[in-house]
Amino acid sequence: MSDTPAFLDSGRPDVPDLVVPRGVTPFYLPRRPVRGRLVRLGPLADALLTRHDNHAVLTALQGQALALAAALASALKFRGSFSLQAKGDGPVGMLLADCTHDGALRGYARAEPERLAETLAENPDPSAARLLGQGYLAFTVDQGPDMERQQGIVSITGDTLADMALHYFATSEQLQVWLRLACARTPAGWRAAALVLEKIAGSGGIDPDLDAAAQEESWRTATLLAATVTDAELLDDGLAADRLLFNLFHSEGVAADRPRALAYGCRCSRQRLSGILEGFDTDDLDHMAVDGDIVMTCEFCNFDFRFSRGDVGGRADKE
Repeated sequence: MSDTPAFLDSGRPDVPDLVVPRGVTPFYLPRRPVRGRLVRLGPLADALLTRHDNHAVLTALQGQALALAAALASALKFRGSFSLQAKGDGPVGMLLADCTHDGALRGYARAEPERLAETLAENPDPSAARLLGQGYLAFTVDQGPDMERQQGIVSITGDTLADMALHYFATSEQLQVWLRLACARTPAGWRAAALVLEKIAGSGGIDPDLDAAAQEESWRTATLLAATVTDAELLDDGLAADRLLFNLFHSEGVAADRPRALAYGCRCSRQRLSGILEGFDTDDLDHMAVDGDIVMTCEFCNFDFRFSRGDVGGRADKE
């Protein structure tokens, strides 16, 4: 990550300076073995997703990935970036979303246009499993070059992106998790959201009178209540997060914690890409140049950076 604050980096492209102050609302059910997070990207979803002119099916999948990355990152203690990456042999070969410790979000999806068109001709609303095919789902915490990356990888299993994430938690983390993801184009633009519940291990914060069977029943009740939420409710800007949580869990006495902000978080800059180009051999740079210019495109914000070949030295020029 760059040490230069975004607002001082003159080499950054013209992208939205957008922050959603209440993007993540953590909550818990007092004296019950349940905690959770409600993630709502609001207008940030539209700003991120409309950078690419993708088919709506692919955009919706990308939006779900962004909401999921924000939900999982906000549950961890780290400094750096958390990313989820799905890579398979389907028409959507790559799905990537990442979120920093301070809530900066970015992501992209890479598809093969012809294969995607064939898939949509067969089924206009294909599942995530059909889009991604066989492959793997990886979750990675990167805290910089001085610390070892932490990564968990599982095979792509399940029909939806939520199913795939739940498979990871069940097999790799042995956690009981309930998850709902939503993304759709609304009258206000694209919106994306996530609702996550986790069963708390141990006895901290749980009613001491609840034995194991009672705790399991409390967890089952919470997931049944959560399952009543609709995509329309999750994506409705006019329905406040606190009100939505109360509507779902008021019988269990839900309590919300301090909300966390989410922001437009592409970290590309002209300075950073120039440094990458300087690491190439001069012959490689000559082959990259078209009509005297080298163009590098940020896959996250879909912005083209143009460099004059004469301004880029390369390794051989420095020896």
